[in-house]
Amino acid sequence: MYNLALSDLKQSLASWRLWTLLGWLEVRQRYARSRVGPFWLTISTGVMIGSIGVVYGTLFGVKMSDYLPYLAVSLVLWTAFSATVLEGSTAYISSGQYIRQAATPKLIFMLQVAWRNLVILAHNFLIVLLLMAFFGVKSWETLPVFIPALLLYMVNALWIAMVAGLLSARFRDLPQIIAALMQIAFYITPIIYRPNSLTRYSFIVELNPLAHLIELVRAPLIGEFPSATTWGVTVGLAVVGWLLALTLTGRFLKRIPYWV
Repeated sequence: MYNLALSDLKQSLASWRLWTLLGWLEVRQRYARSRVGPFWLTISTGVMIGSIGVVYGTLFGVKMSDYLPYLAVSLVLWTAFSATVLEGSTAYISSGQYIRQAATPKLIFMLQVAWRNLVILAHNFLIVLLLMAFFGVKSWETLPVFIPALLLYMVNALWIAMVAGLLSARFRDLPQIIAALMQIAFYITPIIYRPNSLTRYSFIVELNPLAHLIELVRAPLIGEFPSATTWGVTVGLAVVGWLLALTLTGRFLKRIPYWV
């Protein structure tokens, strides 16, 4: 089972020109004939961050110079993660005509989803850079940690998308369930609020692996080093998750054309 999945993954990675081109074209097609193009996403995200930041920053009684960068990093990175999982859950279904007509590696469509959302993340990340330029960089020493943290973050998002896409191809009601679960996950994960805000219910954060994932990429940008626990949880999650994703992919890979 692993050999079949690993072979498909190897062929998909070797076809990087195809999935990077498809992902980039899809972003451009969404905003065809628009003068601003994909930066409409950046504008809408910036407006949302500004609105939520003013309201919740006032409610929490925190300094805007601390809260706005925290919120911007959290929302921008969470958007990339949730979009990768949600779009991954429908990747095989929406690409059904290509899967049935051509014998292409199946994981190409998952890599396409991940790449597309990385492109969108790059556009939205301008908000984070602007806030860092305005309020100042909290710590230059922690910034290099963001690169491996982001890689590990997207590696985790990709295996979840692989599992979600495979199961959704078989059970068509699952994408709606996944969308509902991601909405719940948004509220129980410290994105709008800080992890230490839930005093009585701190276990919600401590037992939430998504809290460690978002903290992994957020901490370096707000001047902190991710804890050893955060690194351990996210690395362990990636190892176990990819073993699960490759096992399921290897077992059901040949059935995908019949399901979609």
